[in-house]
Amino acid sequence: MKTILITGGAGFIGSNLCHHLIADHRVICLDNLSCGSLDNISDLMNHSNFTFVRHDVKQSFDIPCDQIYHLAAHASPKFYLNDPIETSMTIGLGTVSALNNARKYKATILLASTSEIYGEPDVHPQPESYYGNVNTVGPRSCYDQSKRWMETLGNDYRRTYGTDVKIVRIFNTYGPRMKMDDGRIISELLVRGIKGEQVFIYGDGHQTRSFCYIDDMIEQLTGIINSECTGPINCGNDQEFSINQIAEKISAWLEEPLKLNFVSPLINDPIRRRPQLNRLHSMGLQAHTDIEEGLKHTLNYFLNSLKQGAL
Repeated sequence: MKTILITGGAGFIGSNLCHHLIADHRVICLDNLSCGSLDNISDLMNHSNFTFVRHDVKQSFDIPCDQIYHLAAHASPKFYLNDPIETSMTIGLGTVSALNNARKYKATILLASTSEIYGEPDVHPQPESYYGNVNTVGPRSCYDQSKRWMETLGNDYRRTYGTDVKIVRIFNTYGPRMKMDDGRIISELLVRGIKGEQVFIYGDGHQTRSFCYIDDMIEQLTGIINSECTGPINCGNDQEFSINQIAEKISAWLEEPLKLNFVSPLINDPIRRRPQLNRLHSMGLQAHTDIEEGLKHTLNYFLNSLKQGAL
């Protein structure tokens, strides 16, 4: 039985990882709850294999473990645009803390980078060999550039200290345990649609994304950390949809159509986003969940939360 540390373990992806791993491993969830939620892990608190540690990753920590999933970050533009310095510091100093812990205990560490490192891409779809087109001084740079530095630091720890570092670039992911107010397009469409509120679309809605259901992402992350691959490697789903197409699917399931309000696009918000997944597929890993199935699971999650008074 391995001891697995998950930083940001009370967040969306982190909490789903905790639930997935708990049956076969000792799981330590580290989170300062700045964007994670105890509700995501409340059912695990009394599990014999589970430990929750409230801690800010900007401060060093000393936790014996075999593997680390380093997920701690303010990943939603709504939040990181409001506090860019905290975002940069959390990603930067948090990565140093996690890598030092991995080095000390000779643990394998998976660093969760992002599709945002590609910026507004000139290459489509985006392969791992593409260096990206990122504005280093724009409002989104706090997140984009910090994640790029995370990759640099991880590779330097591997080369300098022999630390077993895996780097993944996570593309848009959705599903149960998403924050309902995180400002991301799927949660915005679903939650505001359920409540009959206006949904603000930044741009004309023709911008595209590739959405991966959370169960598929968990399978990819656990497959990579237990492989010989070091990365960087794109993770996600390579099916590409416009925001308008996603809105049409969701609108068809609601009692009344979505109230879409098209406003000015955000600065440096990519027009097209789709991963090239050749490396992932060569490992026998891929997304299986159809977009309609995944969206319905997520809709039901938000509807149940509404009934419980969470909205």
